[in-house]
Amino acid sequence: MTKAILGTKVGMTQVFDEEGKAVPVTVVQAGPCVVTQKKTLENDGYKAIQVGFGEVKEQSLNKPEKGHFVKNQVKAQRYLKEFRVDDTEAYQAGQEIKADIFAEGEWVDVTGTSKGKGFAGGIKRHGMHRGPMKHGSKYHRRPGSLGAKGPARVFLGRKMPGRLGGDQVTVQKLMIVKVDPERNLLLIRGAIPGPRKSLVTIKSSVKA
Repeated sequence: MTKAILGTKVGMTQVFDEEGKAVPVTVVQAGPCVVTQKKTLENDGYKAIQVGFGEVKEQSLNKPEKGHFVKNQVKAQRYLKEFRVDDTEAYQAGQEIKADIFAEGEWVDVTGTSKGKGFAGGIKRHGMHRGPMKHGSKYHRRPGSLGAKGPARVFLGRKMPGRLGGDQVTVQKLMIVKVDPERNLLLIRGAIPGPRKSLVTIKSSVKA
């Protein structure tokens, strides 16, 4: 069964393996999450659970949001996300999901929102080459020619300057190096998308 949890990115550090080699890891505050709703095949047409993460004051919610949490008898949560599961009977409203659902050595996929970098040129955004910087050249970091002479238009999909970052990114098949169940921390090998304190989703890897 697919395992999943919500968390926040704490930052990066390094740990040493049994051979004494430094391993770069990202620390994630994973949970505790609360099951706020169950979706069933009879009522909703599919099986899933809705998971909440990060308690929030009720004063910051509107009436429909308050009613949703009161109906399922759970505390108000800042973030809500659905996860498809094979068996919803294994979960109950109000049940906690903690970091210990994962174990060391497991492979996971991590989804987050990448850092927004504003408007960027073609060199930074797409890795284009620049022109010569001396000998009278006046072509340095400009995009250059944009299309064919005959059609007299720019073809769809042309790589050009524009907004960079701030997109949903999924990094697949990352290994969990260590699990700290007492503090609900996961140490994941490598880098994951997003700045510190940003929301991330950790799921069992589809490639493992």
